[in-house]
Amino acid sequence: MKRDKISVCPPASFPLAVCAEMILRDLPFLDRVRYLADKGFLVEIWDWTQHDIGKLAATGARFSSMTGYVSGTLADECGAQEMLRTAALSIPVAKELGIPRLNLHGTGLGEGGLPVLSCPAGPDGGMWMKARDTLCRLADLGAAHDVTFVLENLNAAVDHPGVPFGRAEACLALVQAVDHPALRLMLDLYHAQIGEGNLIALLKKAMPFIGEIQVADVPGRCEPGTGEINYPAIARALDRFGYTGVIGLEAWAEEGDSTRALQRFVAAFTLEKVQTEH
Repeated sequence: MKRDKISVCPPASFPLAVCAEMILRDLPFLDRVRYLADKGFLVEIWDWTQHDIGKLAATGARFSSMTGYVSGTLADECGAQEMLRTAALSIPVAKELGIPRLNLHGTGLGEGGLPVLSCPAGPDGGMWMKARDTLCRLADLGAAHDVTFVLENLNAAVDHPGVPFGRAEACLALVQAVDHPALRLMLDLYHAQIGEGNLIALLKKAMPFIGEIQVADVPGRCEPGTGEINYPAIARALDRFGYTGVIGLEAWAEEGDSTRALQRFVAAFTLEKVQTEH
């Protein structure tokens, strides 16, 4: 099926975003962004330093989120200063692109997604206190510039071994401790399934603090419908909980078939289809 023959505009149930770093990889990056925008998706990007921001802005795409720092860590003084410094540099870029949410992690990620600061034994009490302090300062920075920083959970078992503050419960605890509207949770259900499971209970608990939800299936990190997560059930639960925020596809296309991946993503989060089938 040709791409220009498909219709995958997101339904009104949830605003849908797609990470242009992972989908349509046979196309040049700007063409990916244009294609996704043409189909009605919001667009997510990762490291803004790797892109021509002026050209991205000229696509006319609406963007949902991007990485909100270039380097740094949450829980040691030098790393925290670097995260704050590069977060401040990221804000004008977000403003130029109209991006409302800037993504954070417990530590910067290096080649292959490996954490720059590895903490296999888990963070100690001092690290928790320093991470909270850093996030408080980031929240104040976000509020001053009308952007929201979102702290993303990551899994340590498959993709990011040794990452500090990776579990969704840890990220939620930090966001709750800061309790600031300019700091929310980027709840990645792919990472949460690997790290914790019990996704619907997690969603219910985290709901007041969620800024955005990201999805991919397990195993493989491909689109919904390729693994073990019952995403139609997730969609129904989100509807019951009153969630109206963005759901972002941060996934590889199974077998490189981006058209099918986008169709499956839309189908999983179209409530009318979900309700008809069940």
